[in-house]
Amino acid sequence: MQPNYQTKQLPMAQVLLCGALIVTLAMGIRHGFGLWLQPITQAQNWSRETFSLAIAIQNLSWGFFGIFAGMVADKFGAFKVILTGAVAYALGLAGMGMAQTPLTFMLSAGVLIGAAQAGTTYAVIYGIIGRNVSADRRSWAMGVAAAAGSFGQFLMVPTESFLIQNFGAKEALLILGVAVLAIMPLALGLREPGFAGGQTAKREQSILQALKEAFKYPSFQLLMAGYFVCGFQVVFIGVHMPSYLKDKGLSPEVAAYALGLIGLFNVFGTYAAGVLGQKLPKRYILSFIYGARAVVITIFMLVPLSPMSVYVFAAVMGLLWLSTVPPTNAVVAQIFGVAHLSMLGGFVFMSHQVGSFMGVWLGGYLYDKTGSYDIVWQLAIALGVFAALINFPVKETEIKRDALA
Repeated sequence: MQPNYQTKQLPMAQVLLCGALIVTLAMGIRHGFGLWLQPITQAQNWSRETFSLAIAIQNLSWGFFGIFAGMVADKFGAFKVILTGAVAYALGLAGMGMAQTPLTFMLSAGVLIGAAQAGTTYAVIYGIIGRNVSADRRSWAMGVAAAAGSFGQFLMVPTESFLIQNFGAKEALLILGVAVLAIMPLALGLREPGFAGGQTAKREQSILQALKEAFKYPSFQLLMAGYFVCGFQVVFIGVHMPSYLKDKGLSPEVAAYALGLIGLFNVFGTYAAGVLGQKLPKRYILSFIYGARAVVITIFMLVPLSPMSVYVFAAVMGLLWLSTVPPTNAVVAQIFGVAHLSMLGGFVFMSHQVGSFMGVWLGGYLYDKTGSYDIVWQLAIALGVFAALINFPVKETEIKRDALA
């Protein structure tokens, strides 16, 4: 059994308040990027694949840098990681608005914002929660943080739509670049006493030992595979649904309201997933979520498209949107302990981001090739069934390890 190595802990209310507000802002801005697809591609005369590739690179960058952000946060504390992420986010948004070539757009909207998200979202925040919240309330606390990210989507997507319509696409990004710096004072509330003065954490395992143990464990591999599907589905829908709806003749306001509804209802979905994770096997919760997504997307494709069908789809999908996050991360903490939670969560999230890359890039690529999103919608359904099946055999019990030298 791996003990809690941090002797001093932050108050749980402080951790949840500051962590939730940081995730609200960081994730809220990110969920609205699909609103810029048509304004930017039309203004620059770029293809949809160009924009999609930049957002796909963002997701890979987020996953890749998330691993190292998690390592640094586990070893030295999350405070400086969050500060660095906030500055990178502001610079990335400004660069996204000012970019005049596909390369500079991909470097800013893709690489830089992805790295920024790695330091300001779930892997780092969940590591703090894991170290400062007891195991009997950890799944619930993770649900609160995930619900905050969903509320951020509900709050920020309509705000971003308003900014674009009233100030223009470039100016809206510059305004958001200033707003995201509010993360920096919030990070002060997550400055953990156990890491004060550059102190590093004492732990029974080295990083390499923890990685070797996790990657040899079948349940960890299954969680990573399921999270790949989560990334594919939510990022494809989040980025391409506004253009899909506009292609079908619906107004941009319908897409903005739909994304906002997804965020609103996911507040309830993620919170419920966190609460249920304290009472039910988390693998069953995950299997239900993935299977339900497949059913909901299928029905959406079959019924006549209208604003009402979009809003119903958004509300139901919202209940399932990021509700995979609390049970997935809680299972990782439950199996392996919290000493390397940010890092291991970062590796699981890297799988999510590879799926995100495939979902957003394939959406743009296949649209440009076929003039339709139908193939990608069908892939999202098939992958949902696959993820529902592979989460059933996950073992949630604490791993048994020999005493380490």
